[in-house]
Amino acid sequence: MDQAELSMEQVLKRDIPWETYMTTKLISATGLQLLRRFDKKPESARAQLLDEDGPAYVHLFVTILRDIFKEETVEYVLALIYEMLSANPTRARLFHDESLAHEDTYEPFLRLLSKGNWFIQEKSCKILAWIISARPKSGNGFANGEASGSKKPITTIDDVLNGLVEWLCAQLRQPSHPTRGAPIAISCLSTLLKEPVVRSSFVQADGVKLLVPLISPASTQQSIQLLYETCLCIWLLSYYEPAIEYLATSRTMQRLTEVVKSSTKEKVVRVVILTFRNLLPKGTFGAQMVDLGLPHIIHSLKTQAWSDEDLLDALNQLEEGLKDKIKKLSSFDKYKQEVLLGHLDWNPMHKEANFWRENVTCFEENDFQILRVLLTILDTSSDPRSLAVACFDISQFIQYHPAGRVIVTDLKAKERVMKLMNHENAEVTKNALLCIQRLLLGAKYASFLQA
Repeated sequence: MDQAELSMEQVLKRDIPWETYMTTKLISATGLQLLRRFDKKPESARAQLLDEDGPAYVHLFVTILRDIFKEETVEYVLALIYEMLSANPTRARLFHDESLAHEDTYEPFLRLLSKGNWFIQEKSCKILAWIISARPKSGNGFANGEASGSKKPITTIDDVLNGLVEWLCAQLRQPSHPTRGAPIAISCLSTLLKEPVVRSSFVQADGVKLLVPLISPASTQQSIQLLYETCLCIWLLSYYEPAIEYLATSRTMQRLTEVVKSSTKEKVVRVVILTFRNLLPKGTFGAQMVDLGLPHIIHSLKTQAWSDEDLLDALNQLEEGLKDKIKKLSSFDKYKQEVLLGHLDWNPMHKEANFWRENVTCFEENDFQILRVLLTILDTSSDPRSLAVACFDISQFIQYHPAGRVIVTDLKAKERVMKLMNHENAEVTKNALLCIQRLLLGAKYASFLQA
């Protein structure tokens, strides 16, 4: 059977020859006694044994994984541990019991991440995530994965985190399993990134860029869960400054905006909105949100019937925060927002000479993005006012930018403006004519004609 497709049920049906292992001294008589009481017993009986003697069972399982390499046995013990922790994740605290202070409880799982088949890798990863999340946050040395007085080096928490994060990133780059590699990695990260030390390790491993491609609208239940957990990872990283720097320069905001526009799943919308709320005061994120039309999207989301109070509060806070951000934006930011929305009007900045002198070089950003949008408005808008203002603004760019005529000519503006010289609206034809004059005659001569 393909080990990648092994199920827990299939593994736990096996009969493991524990007596043989005792005969060969791979497990002790005490270990055999513990196993006989535990193995193949009902859940309630095993739960009682773990309550009474949990650290002894953890010690036994870790010892077996350390000393026995037969694949069927390793899979079986991992399945027992996985079953025990999935039934009650707080049992992961047993791995940090003081009686195990001299045991290297992390090592077998970390080793099996790279040595085992997919069943072994997957279970080792999930178990490690549970154990790490349950570790004491301060106190004795063992909380940091170190055992005092031990004769051999013990796997430290730093070793574990670096090894686990490296494996998780590898699953996102080139999964060991075609359909389960990435989901298991994201699922573990959505738990582990609550830890500041994991955030640091993940960013150092260049892991943030591996999340961005997974942020895209989802339809199936499985893909929605993957999307939710990916967005949860981004939200957790939005509390960590070095990760925020990468998020600002990638397409994260655009992708999150597409998700929130199209998703009807409340938990997905909530985690994206909470991420936006975190990022709003940071760097250029506020301006990015305005550029992406988020104020309009938030207004639309508020009209929907959400049941989650946290989401409703976050929407209100984000709406107010964006209003404040728009008020504080520079004059060019406001102009840019107007152009990107595609509805132009004769507000003062269009005709202010100071605005154009101070901001004309800003039009060069993102390969003349705003100039290109103005030209798109000429092609697509049916609003005469927007067409007239767009023609005027292009003519202003020609007048105030040192290479204005060349740039506008290269962008094939002449043909688009010429079409508007026969427009039925007089305001459009007047500004189209001015634009063509400045384009063909040069700014100074065209200004003289206008005067």
